[in-house]
Amino acid sequence: MDLRTAVREEVVTKAFDDFYGNEFVIRTLAAMLSRQRIPQTLLFSGIEGAGKATLVRRFAAALLGDAGKIERDDLSLPANQTTIAERQKWTSEQRNEDPLFFGSHPDFLTFCPDGPLQQISIEQMRLLKDRAQYQPLSGSRRVFLIDRIDRANEHAANSLLKTLEEPPAHLILILTALNPYDLLPTIRSRSILFHFSPLSNSQMRTFVERRRLPDPDRRVALSGGSPGLAASMDLDEHDQRRTAMLTLLKVAAGRAPFPEWAKFSEALAARKQDKLDMLLDMLYHLLEDILLLSQGTGEIRNFDLRHELEPLASRLSPAWLRAAVARCDELSSLVRRNIQKSIALDALAISFRNLALQKP
Repeated sequence: MDLRTAVREEVVTKAFDDFYGNEFVIRTLAAMLSRQRIPQTLLFSGIEGAGKATLVRRFAAALLGDAGKIERDDLSLPANQTTIAERQKWTSEQRNEDPLFFGSHPDFLTFCPDGPLQQISIEQMRLLKDRAQYQPLSGSRRVFLIDRIDRANEHAANSLLKTLEEPPAHLILILTALNPYDLLPTIRSRSILFHFSPLSNSQMRTFVERRRLPDPDRRVALSGGSPGLAASMDLDEHDQRRTAMLTLLKVAAGRAPFPEWAKFSEALAARKQDKLDMLLDMLYHLLEDILLLSQGTGEIRNFDLRHELEPLASRLSPAWLRAAVARCDELSSLVRRNIQKSIALDALAISFRNLALQKP
């Protein structure tokens, strides 16, 4: 092994240090870097917080160098979160004139969802296509990350497709998505897919303990195998949302009067940080726990609420659970249409209650 190869191997090894889970993905990416045989379009799919964007940045740092600049574009950093939040107050015309991207490193750009509906816009994809033509400032490659490409609207997706069909030779595009089947088949077919699985409980415990995160047992259980969620979770905020969604289910099961839910509905309407998709995720998790308890199988996520969930599991039938999940799916499909969350959840609570009152 010559000196250049040895140095490259060391850089690749260090790039993936302290990354938890999905070892097969890491080994494959490391082999690509070591051999310098890298497909031009990669697609990372899997649960939120599994480390998809983190691994993109590690990969890019090993390829381009200057990891410090690349890590400045971590979307979870407070300064970047502030930028994203401030843009939600802009008009659509302002956002169109100044499409959102992060580019602390000249050869690494990050495009992410923008605006109150958190979408990838056609203006961002047009800007990507324009910037893609620029030659690398140093080295032979540029890396563009599109985080949550599954939030691209139809026009944006079609605009990206034009870049994917004939990408410049120096460009590597890496896309992330929760579910690859939410994407256009033509985008999937032009991408090398890597699926990120949730971490096991033992892996999560190692992660939480090494980070010295408080309330480790709850973080491991509530994160669902997502280290990003475990690290970023505000347990007080989480518990407020969870109490609201649990009350909605109690109303549905007839274990609480509707006015109990109305109090939470009014409070949620005033809390801008409680997005509808976050509340629906919480509801899905509670429904999953109720299903597991009704079947007597598996570990539940909300183990500290077992005494409140078990009565619901005995009262709500499998048919009700299936119908409730279907109603949540319908509402989830409308999230990007900027519907009023309190009105939507009120309607869902009534719908759930009517389902429970129907004769089997």
